[in-house]
Amino acid sequence: MRWSIRYQLLVPLVVLLVGVVAGISVWTAFSSVKRTREQIEERMRRSARVINGRDFPLTEQVLKMTKELSGADFLVVQKQGRRVTTLETADDDTPAVAVIDRPDDLVLGSRIEIGKESYFCSGIRIRRHRPDEAADLFILYPVSLWRDALWQAILPSVVVGGVGLLASLILATVLAQRLGRRIQELGQRTKLIAAGDFSPMELPGRNDELRDLGESVNDMAEQLAELQNAVRKSERLQLLGQLGSGLAHQLRNGVAGAKLAVQLHLRECQNGGDDESLAVALRQLALVESNLKCFLDLGRSEEVRREPCRLHELIDHAVGLLAPNCRHSHIDLRWQADQSVNIEGDATQLGHLFLNVIGNAVEAAGPNGTVEVLLHDGEQCATIDVIDSGPGPNADVADRLFEPFVTGKREGVGLGLAVARRVAEAHGGVIDWQRWEGKTRFRIRLPKSASADPNNSHQDGRNLS
Repeated sequence: MRWSIRYQLLVPLVVLLVGVVAGISVWTAFSSVKRTREQIEERMRRSARVINGRDFPLTEQVLKMTKELSGADFLVVQKQGRRVTTLETADDDTPAVAVIDRPDDLVLGSRIEIGKESYFCSGIRIRRHRPDEAADLFILYPVSLWRDALWQAILPSVVVGGVGLLASLILATVLAQRLGRRIQELGQRTKLIAAGDFSPMELPGRNDELRDLGESVNDMAEQLAELQNAVRKSERLQLLGQLGSGLAHQLRNGVAGAKLAVQLHLRECQNGGDDESLAVALRQLALVESNLKCFLDLGRSEEVRREPCRLHELIDHAVGLLAPNCRHSHIDLRWQADQSVNIEGDATQLGHLFLNVIGNAVEAAGPNGTVEVLLHDGEQCATIDVIDSGPGPNADVADRLFEPFVTGKREGVGLGLAVARRVAEAHGGVIDWQRWEGKTRFRIRLPKSASADPNNSHQDGRNLS
């Protein structure tokens, strides 16, 4: 989803303004509500003190006069059971609330229903000189009056907060649109530069940081125009130099492998060994020629030959080529297959694919490391996992491992994995990698037929996640 600079500027500012205005409004409203509640409770306490402090007759007329001062209704329940109240409708039940002794402790009590009205009910014990005149006074404050008082307390805060918020939103929107429009002009100009138009852009009249940025864009366009010609001259030479370095690196690896295999052969012959190591040396020398052709063909689009291929034999061949180097470096190279797996493809190209990926794992594992190759057979696709115990690629190249000339090795040039991806995609397959349980795992998925899509294979159930 596109997240334009206009909204990147507007949304945080709006959130900040809403937070500030809303916070102030809520705090003001909360303070007003608290103050209103304290005022109502103080009126109730004064009424209770007046009634409790003098021997007023607890008649209906006295209670009504007190109601006009406090806004609350009253219910007096005397010891003899006599009831006096200002309520128009009341039942014979005594409210189930706690009765206290001190008027100073009165607060808005629990909510009760009497008839069709709701009240906050509090109770206080009335003292008299004569014990038989003692009574319980219940103060019933109407919930409707409480709500009216709350609304009157909150309304000013809501109005002031709403007006302030609306004004802030309008101001923030205008500023964001103005800045966004100027940034869009810079973005359009950079697109033209990317397309090869290095002509200078018209600078805005206002002298600010965006004008400085426009001047920098013009300077960049001028420098790019000068560099373009130099790049065109040196680009071909640089590519040839990289390719030559890559070929030299691969040739050296192949010759070193052949030399090592011959040395092992001579040592084994002294102990009555067979000629397997000499055969490996010959295959390594053949690999030099094959690598030359493979890298020279990098970037060319060739039609893949479709013929039956036995994957386990191709992998076994690649493992056999790398085995002498693994033995020399004390690398534990193991591989296993569920069963014999056949697909349609180009055996030569697939051999390069497996050799490059497994060889990359061997180099990453290093001396005394481990490399494991697993072949799994699926209904539509074959899956090959190559797992090594190495530390994994460097962070600066991790996202570009399969691009040509991208490598984290000091002496490598990054062509092996690029060839592997080209071969996998030419066969309709995919190759990816991830860190998995402290190891690096490359996963290759190849369809068994040309029409199969490894990305839509549900039977395999093995994802790189």
